[in-house]
Amino acid sequence: MCDFKYYLRVRYSECDGQKVVYNARYGDYTGLAMHEYLRVTGLSREFDEQGLSFQLVMQTMEWKASARFDQVLELSVLVTRVGNTSFTAVTELRVAGEGELRAVAETVHVLIDERTMTKVPITGRQREMLMGGTGGAKVDHAGHLAQLCGCTDCMYDLPICM
Repeated sequence: MCDFKYYLRVRYSECDGQKVVYNARYGDYTGLAMHEYLRVTGLSREFDEQGLSFQLVMQTMEWKASARFDQVLELSVLVTRVGNTSFTAVTELRVAGEGELRAVAETVHVLIDERTMTKVPITGRQREMLMGGTGGAKVDHAGHLAQLCGCTDCMYDLPICM
């Protein structure tokens, strides 16, 4: 789907008694992945310095199959549209190492001035950063890639280090 991947491990508190992830948690996961995407692009820091932030104004979720306790989820983020003050992103959730989709989220975020809480335009450079991707970046909060790699002297350059 895209060049940015975010990995997280499903925690027990995120599940019901049958160890199935609560529906609302998929939205949390999507938000975490988007935050990491913005951090990797450099926009998160830039917005903090300027007193700007993106607010989520719309989110749809299509569930395909359940995620379960202790599974490592791989979330792929792709920005599909950038407007004057907002952007749309699609996030796909899979169990890491498996191809089957567990859920697909579409989100719309609006850029705001945090002091006035009003919309502000997305600049041309910010548009390029949103649409430009992350150069294959991976953020791994699950330790999944380290397990696949098995070595200690790289940062998950998997095709080379395996």
